[in-house]
Amino acid sequence: MFIPKRVIFEKGSLDYEVGENIYNKFKGKEGIKIINLSSNKVKQNIPGDNLYDFYREGKNTLVVGVKKGFKFQSCKPSAHYQLPLVSGCIGQCQYCYLNTNLGDKPYIKVNANVDDILKEAQKYINERLPQTTIFEGSATSDPVPVEPYTNILKKSIEFFGNSDKGKFRFVTKFNDVDTLLDAKHNGNTEIRFTINTDRVINEYENKTAPINKRIEASVKVAKAGYKVGYIIAPVFLYEGWKEDYKKLLLDLNSKLPQDLEYPVSFEIISHRYTTRAKNIILEVFPETTLPMVDEERKYKYGQFGYGKFVYNKEELQDMKEFFTEQIENIFRDKVILYII
Repeated sequence: MFIPKRVIFEKGSLDYEVGENIYNKFKGKEGIKIINLSSNKVKQNIPGDNLYDFYREGKNTLVVGVKKGFKFQSCKPSAHYQLPLVSGCIGQCQYCYLNTNLGDKPYIKVNANVDDILKEAQKYINERLPQTTIFEGSATSDPVPVEPYTNILKKSIEFFGNSDKGKFRFVTKFNDVDTLLDAKHNGNTEIRFTINTDRVINEYENKTAPINKRIEASVKVAKAGYKVGYIIAPVFLYEGWKEDYKKLLLDLNSKLPQDLEYPVSFEIISHRYTTRAKNIILEVFPETTLPMVDEERKYKYGQFGYGKFVYNKEELQDMKEFFTEQIENIFRDKVILYII
């Protein structure tokens, strides 16, 4: 559970139950500063004269706001739309794309008007009838560490649990799932966990839950009847990577219940980076050992009009063949959604 150094309430956020609950959770607590804004100038209330310091202070800041515009962003290939409950993440993963997407907003922000957001989701569902509409709850966030005192995931899960044509999914690197275990999900929510080797987590995934805690949490939600998935990302092709990732898959399979209600899904993503991301990463993590040597990668243009550095074709093919073979051999009831 995330305990911030400061909680910043934007104008109007305390008018909602979520905002009030967060205020009551942290008011009067030693070492936690409560800030009520009238102008919504969040960044002025977070210390840090440079990106290095501002990033670290921002990661210790919780902002409670009100979602104003209700145009939902598309979210391919994960879902049809993003569900804008939370933005930002308390983790400090050195490779994270949020370093570029939210580089000037490293704090985690909760939108208190969750009922309004879910009403808007219903409109999107209605527009696509009779087709099913899938919503992603973690496109620009990891909402799980704040769930014990926001309950916005549980509320959303139960909203979609009552929906005939709406589905919900989100992904996390944390293990604060206990408040979700009794939610009435009716099989309409998939909870995914990002997993990786001990080496990758220890070197690059700062301030996240260790792999054993993530797997333990995934077993809990599987036993609670949820659809469960795993994102193995980013995959780093270092010396000995096959042995480490095979050990990870074997360990996961040994802990999963063998009588799951739904197939386990896998999404596998190789490490890639943009020039902009690299520059920001080097400023925020000047001592990083991330493999970002442009000459060792292939430059590939992406769907959003900018290029990224990826592993070469032969390396990616080897990775795809490895994970396909291992997952097929190790897991009984599974589906591989993609390997990229």
